Amino acid sequence: MTDHTNTSAAWVAVDWGTSHLRLWPMGENGRPLRRIDSDKGMASLAREDYEKTLLALLEPYIESGRTLNVLCCGMVGSRQGWCEAPYLQAPCAPPGFDTATRVETSDPRIEVHVLSGVKQLHPADVMRGEETQIAGVLALSPDLSGVICLPGTHTKWVLVEDGEIRQFSTFLTGELFQLLGTSSVLRHTLARDSWNSAAFEAGCRAGSQSPQLLGNLLFGLRAEALLTDLDPVEARSRASGLLLGLEISGMRPLWQGKTTILVGESDIAQAYATALAIENAEARVLDAEQVTLAGLGAARANDMRNRP
Repeated sequence: MTDHTNTSAAWVAVDWGTSHLRLWPMGENGRPLRRIDSDKGMASLAREDYEKTLLALLEPYIESGRTLNVLCCGMVGSRQGWCEAPYLQAPCAPPGFDTATRVETSDPRIEVHVLSGVKQLHPADVMRGEETQIAGVLALSPDLSGVICLPGTHTKWVLVEDGEIRQFSTFLTGELFQLLGTSSVLRHTLARDSWNSAAFEAGCRAGSQSPQLLGNLLFGLRAEALLTDLDPVEARSRASGLLLGLEISGMRPLWQGKTTILVGESDIAQAYATALAIENAEARVLDAEQVTLAGLGAARANDMRNRP
Protein backbone atom coordinates (compact mmCIF):
# COMPACT_ATOMS: atom_id res chain seq x y z
CA MET A 1 0.00 0.00 0.00
CA THR A 2 1.32 3.43 -0.93
CA ASP A 3 2.73 5.48 1.94
CA HIS A 4 0.90 8.81 2.28
CA THR A 5 2.50 10.08 5.48
CA ASN A 6 2.40 13.65 4.16
CA THR A 7 -1.36 13.44 3.52
CA SER A 8 -3.92 14.47 6.12
CA ALA A 9 -6.02 11.65 7.51
CA ALA A 10 -9.77 12.20 7.74
CA TRP A 11 -9.97 9.65 10.57
CA VAL A 12 -8.23 6.47 11.76
CA ALA A 13 -9.58 2.91 11.73
CA VAL A 14 -8.08 0.63 14.40
CA ASP A 15 -8.23 -3.12 15.00
CA TRP A 16 -6.63 -3.60 18.43
CA GLY A 17 -6.38 -7.26 19.34
CA THR A 18 -4.74 -9.28 22.09
CA SER A 19 -1.33 -9.62 20.44
CA HIS A 20 -1.43 -7.28 17.43
CA LEU A 21 -2.46 -3.75 16.58
CA ARG A 22 -3.38 -2.51 13.12
CA LEU A 23 -4.15 1.08 12.20
CA TRP A 24 -5.34 2.55 8.94
CA PRO A 25 -5.23 6.35 8.54
CA MET A 26 -8.16 6.96 6.20
CA GLY A 27 -8.34 9.49 3.39
CA GLU A 28 -11.27 11.74 2.58
CA ASN A 29 -12.20 9.32 -0.22
CA GLY A 30 -12.81 6.54 2.32
CA ARG A 31 -9.70 4.60 1.32
CA PRO A 32 -6.78 3.80 3.65
CA LEU A 33 -3.69 5.91 3.16
CA ARG A 34 -1.56 3.08 4.56
CA ARG A 35 -1.61 0.26 7.10
CA ILE A 36 0.45 0.48 10.28
CA ASP A 37 1.26 -2.82 12.03
CA SER A 38 2.47 -3.13 15.62
CA ASP A 39 3.04 -5.88 18.18
CA LYS A 40 1.58 -3.60 20.88
CA GLY A 41 -1.49 -5.71 21.46
CA MET A 42 -3.69 -5.60 24.56
CA ALA A 43 -1.71 -8.36 26.30
CA SER A 44 1.51 -6.32 26.32
CA LEU A 45 0.10 -2.98 27.52
CA ALA A 46 -0.82 -1.44 30.85
CA ARG A 47 -3.84 0.88 30.77
CA GLU A 48 -1.64 3.99 30.86
CA ASP A 49 0.28 2.80 27.77
CA TYR A 50 -2.55 2.87 25.23
CA GLU A 51 -2.65 6.60 24.52
CA LYS A 52 1.15 6.83 24.28
CA THR A 53 1.22 3.90 21.86
CA LEU A 54 -1.45 5.47 19.67
CA LEU A 55 0.20 8.89 19.64
CA ALA A 56 3.58 7.42 18.69
CA LEU A 57 2.21 5.43 15.78
CA LEU A 58 0.00 8.26 14.48
CA GLU A 59 2.50 11.07 14.97
CA PRO A 60 2.81 11.87 11.21
CA TYR A 61 -0.97 12.37 10.99
CA ILE A 62 -1.60 14.40 14.16
CA GLU A 63 -1.92 18.14 13.52
CA SER A 64 -1.93 20.98 16.00
CA GLY A 65 -5.30 22.67 16.34
CA ARG A 66 -7.18 19.76 14.76
CA THR A 67 -8.80 16.75 16.42
CA LEU A 68 -8.16 13.39 14.76
CA ASN A 69 -11.01 10.94 15.27
CA VAL A 70 -9.95 7.36 16.03
CA LEU A 71 -12.42 4.46 15.92
CA CYS A 72 -11.32 1.14 17.48
CA CYS A 73 -12.63 -2.39 17.60
CA GLY A 74 -11.31 -5.50 19.32
CA MET A 75 -9.86 -6.44 22.70
CA VAL A 76 -8.94 -2.83 23.41
CA GLY A 77 -12.53 -2.62 24.68
CA SER A 78 -12.27 -5.62 27.01
CA ARG A 79 -12.15 -5.52 30.80
CA GLN A 80 -8.36 -5.87 30.60
CA GLY A 81 -8.05 -3.29 27.80
CA TRP A 82 -7.96 0.49 27.60
CA CYS A 83 -11.58 0.83 28.70
CA GLU A 84 -14.42 -1.64 28.93
CA ALA A 85 -16.96 -1.12 26.16
CA PRO A 86 -20.20 -2.82 27.29
CA TYR A 87 -21.55 -5.77 25.31
CA LEU A 88 -24.72 -5.56 23.28
CA GLN A 89 -26.96 -8.61 23.69
CA ALA A 90 -27.78 -10.83 20.74
CA PRO A 91 -29.98 -10.93 18.81
CA CYS A 92 -28.91 -7.45 17.74
CA ALA A 93 -27.54 -5.48 14.82
CA PRO A 94 -23.72 -5.28 14.79
CA PRO A 95 -22.65 -2.45 17.13
CA GLY A 96 -22.26 0.97 15.56
CA PHE A 97 -20.98 4.36 16.63
CA ASP A 98 -24.18 5.11 18.54
CA THR A 99 -23.24 2.49 21.18
CA ALA A 100 -19.47 3.11 21.13
CA THR A 101 -17.61 4.14 24.29
CA ARG A 102 -15.53 7.31 24.30
CA VAL A 103 -12.12 6.93 25.94
CA GLU A 104 -10.74 9.74 28.07
CA THR A 105 -7.48 11.03 26.58
CA SER A 106 -4.95 13.57 27.84
CA ASP A 107 -4.01 14.84 24.37
CA PRO A 108 -6.84 16.96 22.84
CA ARG A 109 -5.57 16.26 19.32
CA ILE A 110 -7.15 12.79 19.32
CA GLU A 111 -10.72 11.69 20.07
CA VAL A 112 -10.99 7.92 20.60
CA HIS A 113 -14.09 5.72 20.55
CA VAL A 114 -14.25 1.95 21.07
CA LEU A 115 -17.00 -0.17 19.51
CA SER A 116 -18.99 -2.53 21.74
CA GLY A 117 -18.69 -6.30 21.67
CA VAL A 118 -21.65 -8.70 21.56
CA LYS A 119 -22.79 -11.18 24.19
CA GLN A 120 -25.15 -14.16 24.13
CA LEU A 121 -26.72 -15.42 27.33
CA HIS A 122 -28.01 -18.87 26.31
CA PRO A 123 -25.68 -20.54 25.67
CA ALA A 124 -23.16 -18.11 27.14
CA ASP A 125 -20.80 -16.63 24.56
CA VAL A 126 -19.02 -13.36 23.77
CA MET A 127 -17.19 -11.68 20.90
CA ARG A 128 -14.98 -8.61 20.52
CA GLY A 129 -13.71 -7.54 17.11
CA GLU A 130 -15.60 -10.16 15.14
CA GLU A 131 -18.81 -8.12 15.37
CA THR A 132 -17.10 -5.40 13.33
CA GLN A 133 -16.15 -7.93 10.65
CA ILE A 134 -19.77 -9.10 10.63
CA ALA A 135 -20.80 -5.48 10.10
CA GLY A 136 -18.30 -5.37 7.22
CA VAL A 137 -19.77 -8.47 5.58
CA LEU A 138 -23.25 -6.96 5.87
CA ALA A 139 -22.00 -3.64 4.47
CA LEU A 140 -20.67 -5.52 1.43
CA SER A 141 -23.77 -7.80 1.19
CA PRO A 142 -26.70 -5.96 2.83
CA ASP A 143 -29.26 -8.64 1.98
CA LEU A 144 -27.26 -11.55 3.39
CA SER A 145 -29.12 -14.08 5.50
CA GLY A 146 -26.94 -17.04 6.32
CA VAL A 147 -23.77 -18.16 8.07
CA ILE A 148 -20.55 -16.23 8.64
CA CYS A 149 -17.52 -18.12 9.97
CA LEU A 150 -14.58 -16.13 11.35
CA PRO A 151 -11.64 -18.56 11.71
CA GLY A 152 -8.90 -17.84 14.21
CA THR A 153 -7.53 -18.89 17.58
CA HIS A 154 -11.14 -18.73 18.79
CA THR A 155 -13.34 -19.32 15.74
CA LYS A 156 -16.84 -17.81 15.58
CA TRP A 157 -19.81 -19.29 13.72
CA VAL A 158 -22.56 -16.70 13.34
CA LEU A 159 -26.11 -16.85 12.01
CA VAL A 160 -27.21 -13.51 10.53
CA GLU A 161 -30.73 -12.69 9.41
CA ASP A 162 -32.32 -9.35 8.46
CA GLY A 163 -29.15 -7.44 9.32
CA GLU A 164 -28.91 -8.92 12.82
CA ILE A 165 -26.59 -11.28 14.67
CA ARG A 166 -29.14 -13.90 15.70
CA GLN A 167 -26.90 -16.50 17.38
CA PHE A 168 -23.25 -17.52 17.49
CA SER A 169 -20.89 -20.21 18.75
CA THR A 170 -17.18 -20.01 19.59
CA PHE A 171 -14.71 -22.89 19.17
CA LEU A 172 -11.28 -23.12 20.84
CA THR A 173 -9.98 -25.20 17.93
CA GLY A 174 -7.04 -22.94 17.09
CA GLU A 175 -5.92 -22.66 20.71
CA LEU A 176 -6.28 -26.41 21.24
CA PHE A 177 -4.08 -27.06 18.22
CA GLN A 178 -1.43 -24.72 19.62
CA LEU A 179 -1.56 -26.41 23.03
CA LEU A 180 -1.26 -29.87 21.47
CA GLY A 181 1.88 -28.83 19.66
CA THR A 182 3.52 -27.09 22.61
CA SER A 183 2.20 -28.56 25.88
CA SER A 184 0.97 -32.12 25.23
CA VAL A 185 2.70 -35.43 24.54
CA LEU A 186 2.20 -34.62 20.85
CA ARG A 187 4.80 -31.85 21.08
CA HIS A 188 7.34 -34.58 20.28
CA THR A 189 5.33 -35.69 17.24
CA LEU A 190 3.99 -32.62 15.42
CA ALA A 191 6.13 -30.50 13.11
CA ARG A 192 6.32 -26.78 13.87
CA ASP A 193 5.38 -25.80 10.33
CA SER A 194 4.88 -27.11 6.75
CA TRP A 195 1.76 -28.80 5.47
CA ASN A 196 0.49 -32.02 3.92
CA SER A 197 -2.87 -31.40 2.23
CA ALA A 198 -3.78 -35.07 1.83
CA ALA A 199 -3.09 -35.77 5.52
CA PHE A 200 -5.15 -32.73 6.55
CA GLU A 201 -8.11 -33.92 4.46
CA ALA A 202 -7.84 -37.43 5.90
CA GLY A 203 -7.87 -35.93 9.39
CA CYS A 204 -10.95 -33.85 8.57
CA ARG A 205 -12.85 -36.96 7.43
CA ALA A 206 -11.86 -38.94 10.52
CA GLY A 207 -12.69 -36.09 12.90
CA SER A 208 -16.09 -35.55 11.30
CA GLN A 209 -17.00 -39.25 11.09
CA SER A 210 -15.84 -40.23 14.58
CA PRO A 211 -15.89 -37.12 16.80
CA GLN A 212 -16.34 -39.26 19.92
CA LEU A 213 -12.92 -40.84 19.24
CA LEU A 214 -10.97 -37.57 19.01
CA GLY A 215 -8.74 -38.25 22.04
CA ASN A 216 -7.97 -41.75 20.80
CA LEU A 217 -7.24 -40.60 17.24
CA LEU A 218 -4.90 -37.89 18.49
CA PHE A 219 -2.92 -40.29 20.67
CA GLY A 220 -2.70 -42.61 17.69
CA LEU A 221 -0.45 -40.03 16.04
CA ARG A 222 2.02 -40.39 18.91
CA ALA A 223 1.88 -44.18 18.67
CA GLU A 224 2.44 -44.11 14.90
CA ALA A 225 5.44 -41.83 15.36
CA LEU A 226 6.99 -44.27 17.83
CA LEU A 227 6.18 -47.47 15.92
CA THR A 228 6.29 -46.52 12.24
CA ASP A 229 8.19 -43.18 12.18
CA LEU A 230 5.15 -41.14 11.15
CA ASP A 231 6.35 -38.01 9.34
CA PRO A 232 5.98 -34.96 11.68
CA VAL A 233 4.46 -32.83 8.90
CA GLU A 234 1.86 -35.51 8.18
CA ALA A 235 1.15 -35.79 11.92
CA ARG A 236 0.71 -32.03 12.24
CA SER A 237 -1.64 -31.87 9.27
CA ARG A 238 -3.73 -34.82 10.43
CA ALA A 239 -4.02 -33.36 13.95
CA SER A 240 -5.26 -30.08 12.50
CA GLY A 241 -7.74 -31.96 10.33
CA LEU A 242 -9.03 -34.02 13.26
CA LEU A 243 -9.81 -30.89 15.27
CA LEU A 244 -11.32 -29.02 12.36
CA GLY A 245 -13.39 -32.02 11.28
CA LEU A 246 -14.84 -32.19 14.79
CA GLU A 247 -15.75 -28.49 14.66
CA ILE A 248 -17.31 -28.70 11.20
CA SER A 249 -19.35 -31.71 12.31
CA GLY A 250 -20.59 -29.87 15.38
CA MET A 251 -21.76 -26.90 13.30
CA ARG A 252 -23.52 -29.01 10.67
CA PRO A 253 -27.04 -27.89 11.74
CA LEU A 254 -25.97 -24.27 11.17
CA TRP A 255 -24.23 -24.52 7.78
CA GLN A 256 -26.13 -27.37 6.14
CA GLY A 257 -28.05 -26.16 3.11
CA LYS A 258 -26.44 -22.70 3.23
CA THR A 259 -23.38 -20.96 1.78
CA THR A 260 -20.87 -20.14 4.52
CA ILE A 261 -19.02 -16.81 4.28
CA LEU A 262 -15.47 -17.27 5.59
CA VAL A 263 -13.58 -14.21 6.83
CA GLY A 264 -9.93 -14.70 7.70
CA GLU A 265 -6.30 -14.75 6.71
CA SER A 266 -5.75 -16.78 3.57
CA ASP A 267 -4.23 -20.01 4.96
CA ILE A 268 -6.66 -20.62 7.80
CA ALA A 269 -9.69 -19.51 5.77
CA GLN A 270 -8.68 -21.90 3.00
CA ALA A 271 -8.33 -24.74 5.53
CA TYR A 272 -11.93 -24.14 6.63
CA ALA A 273 -13.07 -23.94 3.01
CA THR A 274 -11.39 -27.30 2.33
CA ALA A 275 -12.97 -28.89 5.41
CA LEU A 276 -16.41 -27.66 4.35
CA ALA A 277 -15.89 -28.83 0.76
CA ILE A 278 -15.16 -32.36 2.06
CA GLU A 279 -18.68 -32.24 3.55
CA ASN A 280 -20.09 -31.00 0.20
CA ALA A 281 -20.81 -27.61 1.74
CA GLU A 282 -20.42 -24.34 -0.16
CA ALA A 283 -18.10 -21.62 1.14
CA ARG A 284 -16.98 -18.20 -0.05
CA VAL A 285 -13.82 -16.56 1.32
CA LEU A 286 -13.63 -12.80 1.97
CA ASP A 287 -10.46 -10.89 2.80
CA ALA A 288 -10.23 -10.11 6.52
CA GLU A 289 -8.68 -6.65 6.10
CA GLN A 290 -11.25 -5.56 3.53
CA VAL A 291 -14.10 -6.75 5.74
CA THR A 292 -12.68 -5.11 8.92
CA LEU A 293 -12.31 -1.77 7.13
CA ALA A 294 -15.82 -2.06 5.72
CA GLY A 295 -17.16 -2.64 9.24
CA LEU A 296 -15.27 0.27 10.78
CA GLY A 297 -16.23 2.41 7.79
CA ALA A 298 -19.90 1.60 8.30
CA ALA A 299 -19.66 2.67 11.95
CA ARG A 300 -17.85 5.86 10.93
CA ALA A 301 -20.56 6.64 8.36
CA ASN A 302 -23.14 6.26 11.13
CA ASP A 303 -21.15 8.79 13.20
CA MET A 304 -21.07 11.30 10.33
CA ARG A 305 -24.83 11.01 9.75
CA ASN A 306 -25.44 11.86 13.40
CA ARG A 307 -23.11 14.88 13.52
CA PRO A 308 -24.70 18.34 13.19
